[in-house]
Amino acid sequence: MKWEENVRKVVPYVAGEQPNRPNMIKLNTNECPYPPAPGVARLAAQLDINALRLYPDSDAMPLTKALAEYYGVKPEQVFVGVGSDDVLAMAFMTFFNSGKPILFPDVTYSFYDVWAELYRIPYRTCALDENWHIRPEDYRQPNGGVIFPNPNAPTGLAEGLDLVEEILQANRDVVVIVDEAYVDFGGVSALPLLEKYDNLLVVQTFSKSRAMAGLRIGFCIGSEKMIAYLKDVKFSFNSYTMNYPSQVLGVEAVRDDAWFKETTGKIVRTRERVKGELRELGFSFPDSAANFIFAKHDTIPAERIFQALRERDIYVRHWNKPRIAEYLRITVGTDQEMDALIAFLKEFIRSYQC
Repeated sequence: MKWEENVRKVVPYVAGEQPNRPNMIKLNTNECPYPPAPGVARLAAQLDINALRLYPDSDAMPLTKALAEYYGVKPEQVFVGVGSDDVLAMAFMTFFNSGKPILFPDVTYSFYDVWAELYRIPYRTCALDENWHIRPEDYRQPNGGVIFPNPNAPTGLAEGLDLVEEILQANRDVVVIVDEAYVDFGGVSALPLLEKYDNLLVVQTFSKSRAMAGLRIGFCIGSEKMIAYLKDVKFSFNSYTMNYPSQVLGVEAVRDDAWFKETTGKIVRTRERVKGELRELGFSFPDSAANFIFAKHDTIPAERIFQALRERDIYVRHWNKPRIAEYLRITVGTDQEMDALIAFLKEFIRSYQC
């Protein structure tokens, strides 16, 4: 059809499967296995329904101020969006317009190339080394911007601040985005580097460590000038992006730091225990600092394990892609969920090897 000639055609991002079955174990989308802070539940029960007839605060100022206070920055340095994906998409539109290729790892969050294709941004991937680490020398080539997660996804590996700074020093003339969706589980945030680098943008989310994936809250912190440019793009796109419940409940999540640290601590302890149990079963994996483990079995194909788990209503993530086709990304769930996973794997591996 003639009209199709002018359609913008892209290959969309494919999210993890979202099954809804009784007694399933869902370990495929890196959601938090525990509920949000108690204050979130209390306030949710008391929400002013009449407020829903009004447009929300377009600047999400109560949440912006709460985040600024928590992270020790000015409110003018904080930008909030509908999940970190929204924040990242706005950042791509705002900062990656030089016509030169942006750089990101070859094994990384699979939305980056989707946004690049959508916004017609040229890009080049830089291969992780044989141990799944970023090679900073790859980011010294001419480029139109840099983005990488730290800890990385799906590998879970965290890079030190020295490597992050090395990339920043080599790229003072472009924007460098550090995507810290998983930083609260063992990574080191690049936020302290903001004092030295006005081209750094640090992006985080409430979806993982603050157990609020369903409310879609993301944010970034950068220089006042960078945030002002982001807001100009946002208000040219959609002024009222974050709804009222997300704004007010997000504030409560930030305020309860004790709950936040208790939750992330439980997930980290479970992750470390499960690492040992997976090793005993013949799995190998990078040393994850995230809320998931990127695991490969020594002898059994990943696709076979993935299908066997799925038949038992245990859902993990598998990509049939170069370099990672033999790996499964396993979200860290509750201790009970992980016990069930390990018990099934023991049974399956025993029967497979007989």
